[in-house]
Amino acid sequence: MTAASKAAARAAVVCGAGAALPPHIIMNAELTARLDTTDEWIRSRTGITQRHVAGVDLSTTDLAARAAAQALADGQPVTVEAVVVATTTPDRCCPATAPAVATRLGLTGVPAYDLAAGCTGFLYALATAAGLIATDTARTVLVIGADRLATLPDPEDRTSVPLFGDGAGAVVLRRGSTDEAGALGPVVLGSDGTGADLIQASLPGTLHMDGADVFRHAVDRMSTASRQAATAAGWDVTDIDRLIPHQANSRITSFVARQLGVPDDHQLGNVGDVGNTGAASIPLLLARSAADGRLGPGHRTLLTAFGAGLTWGATTLTWPDLSLTRLPEGAGHDR
Repeated sequence: MTAASKAAARAAVVCGAGAALPPHIIMNAELTARLDTTDEWIRSRTGITQRHVAGVDLSTTDLAARAAAQALADGQPVTVEAVVVATTTPDRCCPATAPAVATRLGLTGVPAYDLAAGCTGFLYALATAAGLIATDTARTVLVIGADRLATLPDPEDRTSVPLFGDGAGAVVLRRGSTDEAGALGPVVLGSDGTGADLIQASLPGTLHMDGADVFRHAVDRMSTASRQAATAAGWDVTDIDRLIPHQANSRITSFVARQLGVPDDHQLGNVGDVGNTGAASIPLLLARSAADGRLGPGHRTLLTAFGAGLTWGATTLTWPDLSLTRLPEGAGHDR
């Protein structure tokens, strides 16, 4: 086999997954007691019934390290050679979160960096990690999505506060071949800076989101990127066994599934129990679905997301055979 054909056959392969959620849960009733809203209003427009919220003693670094540790403990034994953290809520503007996470895991000395692409951050991180593997920069990469979005909205904003929760998810990627279960397909990514004002936050308590426009863009961009990723992988959308969309709210994910023609029982979700966890959304759902059996070996899986920037993306993989640990009670699912 020539060097070119070897490179063409090389792929980033998922070989571990983990998740972390803060123990503190805020139910809708707690929000309706202080905000001008109702449980019915929140449920009907978002599908959310509760969200996990980190206190001051639980940082983005803490959540990221916990999810990563689980991914490494449950997955195939590997020596991690790079760490990528996707986050909108780093503990500090500088330095990045990833070096601290790496050191927590005993990985001092490996390359580690943050990536910010809103709620699409995990897909962007997967693409860059796959690039590290393709160029022989690293044979194994730990990819983490971690966010503490519950702190971003104005605490009196009844439309935004119910949406967001905190959490982290992680996957381990290793160098492998394109014909293996767990091999990532082509990653479709995009952005449009003309929509930068539709989702923005400069400081905690200053989140602004134009809900109607965000909804329209999210459905269109996620549906289009999903079709492109499926085509790039040689799939038809009817081949999709499991759709893993970013968990912004249940109406967006349902519309995306409908646009793609994916049956309800092929769409996975947990937004009702965790809210919108940003870059953590997809890896958190992957790990939990694999642990509770909703996502199993051989399932042809499509991941898609949309977020601030505007950014969007999608990719495919056939889920590998992994034995994963369930989260404690209170970290369940709604579908």
